[in-house]
Amino acid sequence: MPVQQSETLAGGRWVGGGTWVDVFDPADVRAPIAQVPALTALDVAAVYDAAERGFAVWRRTSPFERAAVLFRAAALLRERSDAVAAEVSAENGKTLAEAAGETLKAADFLEYYAGVAREGYGTLLHDVRPNTRAGYQHEPLGVVLAITPWNDPLLTPARKLAPALAAGNSAVLKPATETPRSALHLARALDDAGLPAGVLSVVTGRTVELSEALLGDPRIAAVTFTGGNAVGDRLRVRFAERNIRFQGELGGKNASVVFADADLEAAADAVVAASFGGAGQRCTATSRVLVERPVAERFTALLKERAEALPVGPGGDPATRVGPLVSPAHRDGVLADIALAVEQGARVQTGGGAPADPALAHGCYVSPTILLDVTAEMDVWRTEVFGPVIVVRPVDGFDHAIAEVNDSAFGLAAGVFTRDLATAHRFVDEAECGQIAVNTTTTGWDVHHPFGGFRDSGSPFKEQGAEALRFYTRVKAFAINLGAPRG
Repeated sequence: MPVQQSETLAGGRWVGGGTWVDVFDPADVRAPIAQVPALTALDVAAVYDAAERGFAVWRRTSPFERAAVLFRAAALLRERSDAVAAEVSAENGKTLAEAAGETLKAADFLEYYAGVAREGYGTLLHDVRPNTRAGYQHEPLGVVLAITPWNDPLLTPARKLAPALAAGNSAVLKPATETPRSALHLARALDDAGLPAGVLSVVTGRTVELSEALLGDPRIAAVTFTGGNAVGDRLRVRFAERNIRFQGELGGKNASVVFADADLEAAADAVVAASFGGAGQRCTATSRVLVERPVAERFTALLKERAEALPVGPGGDPATRVGPLVSPAHRDGVLADIALAVEQGARVQTGGGAPADPALAHGCYVSPTILLDVTAEMDVWRTEVFGPVIVVRPVDGFDHAIAEVNDSAFGLAAGVFTRDLATAHRFVDEAECGQIAVNTTTTGWDVHHPFGGFRDSGSPFKEQGAEALRFYTRVKAFAINLGAPRG
């Protein structure tokens, strides 16, 4: 069977490739399932040319028409959701249910910001000078470069592009090399919905070959990046030197605390969902579990029981609850992290390696893993594994729990399980994280919830909700002297 070749939207038209990049299904990596164009540095320069022209048109397009384009694109994603979800699952490995949820949430982002596009864009202010009207207005920035990861290959581009476009910017999107076709579905919906030529381009290809052309163009007004800290830190420094606005959504080492008064069964369900959903490849996944000592043994047993009941398999199998990791290299990295933890003294309660099922031998699988006897000196306590791996440690009371939660360079998400209202509110106040969950998962934040972490988890600019527009707009103040009033 010939491999499907997908065109990309570049410079206002759909183009193929002189050369191509293979796309694999991580459930079986023996042969590619598709190809996308490998654009060149010259292609990228042409994309920025088109983005500059597109911005000149789009910034002057009525916000009502911008909203209409986003609404139409959302409707197209919903109409195509079955096909889109199948391709998200195929190239990423997540389950069909997870991919379907991601597709519909991407449509939610478009719809939400379509509504926001119709709202006010500034305000009037009093002025001390007589007969003077003052105020400020929000304006688009220009060309926005969006660099997105493989773990939510449709949702994350939608999270960035929807507010960027609603505000009147043009955008150049660089999706992860492993999962480009998901982003192309979003681009296809926007293009079919009537987005003017050049306002959006999707740069597919090998990052190492495109990096300088992609990052060095002088027309970039802002960069929004979701990915690992090592790359994010380099980008932050690079763009600071050029006074280019930068937004980073980076790593996490998220902790959930289970107090003795909690509903342990419900807490176990939530922790397992937050830890092993998406095969643990979520920035907000729970990776550290802190349990009040009197219930630690019982709760750990509940986690083990639930983890071992999760069917592992291809994302396209409706029975699967934990799919493969995105690539052989990432799988090997997660397995190496587990091995290092064991070498440093951790004990595997369940999982710890690849499944033994021969039917899964050609995929990128790691069994849901629970590690015990972990200390704060171990790498697995501090570094982001980004896979289906959690560590469980006992704690003695609230102060101890908060100290352990905050014992991290990261500050993305944290959760607490308790029946005590005072404990819940105190946890919200004292946990040093941007997202706090009480009696629910650390994952699953809605499109209108401001999203982003503290410290090494990201930049001050939030994503999602009305807060996202702060990144994609600039503020211009004005004062207008109306002249002497007529008598």
